[in-house]
Amino acid sequence: MNPAAPVELPAGDSGRWQKRALLLALITISYNILEGMVSVYFGYSDETLTLFGFGVDSFVEVISGIGIFHMLMRMQNNEGRQVDAFERTALRVTGTAFYILTAGLISGAVISLVQDHQPETTFRGVVISVISIATMWWLMKAKLKTGFALNSAAIVADAKCTRTCLQLSYVLLIASLFYEMTGIGGIDAAGSLIIACLSFREGREYFEKARGAECGCTP
Repeated sequence: MNPAAPVELPAGDSGRWQKRALLLALITISYNILEGMVSVYFGYSDETLTLFGFGVDSFVEVISGIGIFHMLMRMQNNEGRQVDAFERTALRVTGTAFYILTAGLISGAVISLVQDHQPETTFRGVVISVISIATMWWLMKAKLKTGFALNSAAIVADAKCTRTCLQLSYVLLIASLFYEMTGIGGIDAAGSLIIACLSFREGREYFEKARGAECGCTP
């Protein structure tokens, strides 16, 4: 079956899939809050810039998740699928937060390289990234299935945003593993720079989305 093709749902199934979409949005928000708290705490205590930046990114994703949840609630109440003022504001706030995160990560990475800083350990980054990869992979697949069932470009686009979170998790895993194996402090800074690049890309896409441009996360 072509996943992009319209799907005729039996009577009553649409409501069930919409409830599933809302549940997935709530899981995304809740998980990102928990992941952000744990990552920021251990990133700060272990002096691991990559893990700290990963945690802050999770908090930024929460803002996006709230916008998606708001949109899904309107869809369920048959109030249309177009982006409203609340969602545009959420998009701009999210985009700005991503740009601020990008600047902070680049500044931190430069200072880390100049001072030849080394994290105390990156083991917790390995553990958190493995859990995140498993969670984001499941969320991405579930959102894609739900989006195709409802013929909703917004939910499918949200799954693509979750894929970006998955990419960030891979960056954290690789940077953390390499540091644990080599002890080279520059690896942590390099990982934070890659997260900064991905954050900048997300910020740009959110502003394009707010302007109504076609981008990876546009409803």
